[in-house]
Amino acid sequence: MRTPAIAMLVISCSAWAMVGCSKPLDWPMSPLYGFQEPSAPESFPEDYQAALEAVAGHYAHYDVVAYEDLSTRTPMRTFVISYGFTDLFVRDGKLFQSDRFCHAEQKINQRGVTSTFRDSSVQAIKPRVAEVELRLVEGRWRLYRPETPTLLGIAGDPSLPLPKDPYDPNFTDPDEDGHPGVTVGINIGNVVDGEIYITRREIYSTRATLNADGSITGSVADRSEQFVIGASMAILRQESNASQVADPGLNPVILVPVDDSVDTCEELMALRDRLFPPEPEFVEPGL
Repeated sequence: MRTPAIAMLVISCSAWAMVGCSKPLDWPMSPLYGFQEPSAPESFPEDYQAALEAVAGHYAHYDVVAYEDLSTRTPMRTFVISYGFTDLFVRDGKLFQSDRFCHAEQKINQRGVTSTFRDSSVQAIKPRVAEVELRLVEGRWRLYRPETPTLLGIAGDPSLPLPKDPYDPNFTDPDEDGHPGVTVGINIGNVVDGEIYITRREIYSTRATLNADGSITGSVADRSEQFVIGASMAILRQESNASQVADPGLNPVILVPVDDSVDTCEELMALRDRLFPPEPEFVEPGL
């Protein structure tokens, strides 16, 4: 259940103070969404086998991961918001999870700075199938998806740290645009408009709870690594020291059961407003 940290870019504020970096926006109030945890109703599964059957299914996936880079002149904060599908299935009495991503948005707290991901880049992320731990805790069924490191934009051993050589021969082009790694578009005040090319080692886990309505809600923990291979403009060729904000309330994951026939990214995004709450937004300082 991540993203999650789908291809993220953080830009050094000191490089373009002209777009208003001196007045960054603030985080919204945490938690972003009010997940309720009422007493377990009588309809909740009472044993492990019944719980397996209850959680197995096809889900629409939504998650938010919050990042912050404190090495910049003013804090660079970002939300990466991911959409896709999660399938939970039982094999040999064990629960497994398969994720497939469709679309992602990135929101930055610096005025005038926007970034975009191609859907082809997002859909190139192929997380490994993971065995999920399912436990009864205080009357609620809890799910834990462990980390399964996955490489994006480079071939190799995902159990090893992400290579940081700009001339590495193992770069791939998963979005098939002719550039090594994954391409992220960036616009700064309509003055700078270019691309950066990155690799990722996706490392995420999730903790979630089965709700009475069949949905599953929780939070994402992300330790992903990123490397900037290059950029279309010199000003965009910058590394960052962004890390996930530890507050689980700013890093929610929501799985909503949907019919098996809902299986394309186009169908999912058409149902977005019916399935999920509004995306988070940064707020004016002091609000």
